[in-house]
Amino acid sequence: MDYIELKCQITPFDEDIADILIAELGEIDFESFTQTDDTVEAFIQAPLFDMQRVEELTVNLLPNHSISYSHQTIESQDWNAVWESNFQPVIISDQVVIRASFHTDTPKVPYDIVIDPKMSFGTGHHSTTSLMVQTILETEIEGKRVLDMGCGTSLLAILASKRNAVRVDAIDIDEWPYKNSLENIKNNKAKNISVFLGDAALLEGKTYDVVLANINRNILVNDMKHYVACLPENGELIMSGFYTEDLPHIQAEAENNGLKYISHKVDNNWVAVKYTKS
Repeated sequence: MDYIELKCQITPFDEDIADILIAELGEIDFESFTQTDDTVEAFIQAPLFDMQRVEELTVNLLPNHSISYSHQTIESQDWNAVWESNFQPVIISDQVVIRASFHTDTPKVPYDIVIDPKMSFGTGHHSTTSLMVQTILETEIEGKRVLDMGCGTSLLAILASKRNAVRVDAIDIDEWPYKNSLENIKNNKAKNISVFLGDAALLEGKTYDVVLANINRNILVNDMKHYVACLPENGELIMSGFYTEDLPHIQAEAENNGLKYISHKVDNNWVAVKYTKS
């Protein structure tokens, strides 16, 4: 079976729009996705490809963004090699390797994480995921209760488990990440991670020592009060999914919720920031 590789370049790039685009393309028979800093690559069986359907979907979905398209046919005998070539292993801080199950020749590091992303965000290729991983590596996790909010592939939850968190909850609002998280957790033999389908309403009555949230500015600002309510004194909140120019908005809301700034990291204008509950 031949496949079509569709490249969608989003201008201006918006992570939320990319996530929505992936979800909507999944509704019109696209099967697999990869994502760079400004482009979504989507794959579909050639007989099912209809460019008019794609254009109609994005015109209605993205009135404030422009998308440029290109596509090519991938012959059936080349399909697996093409997909695999688009998903290279990621090495972060010489401590974490993030790879797909078909990668076998990767460096030996303390944390080897297998992620088959399918339609879920969180392979380590995006700056926000890499920044979150770096910050987690600098955070004491052993023996802690950890929440991965907006978990995507549950990469961060799996890393927390491998760093000896006592319990990890992973939550996502979409069904695809929920199902993909279950598969990735099984593939990594993580025994102490629970996955839930839902939003911040699930946090009522829960307590965590560390909350991880790689989502977007609007959701972080709106839901930060729920994250803080889950934290004991000196609990830590680590967030990413926003730009440097958004940091003052995040900082203002953090102060409103009694959080103390600890540090932040920047990569390609994306930010990860750490706070503690005072």
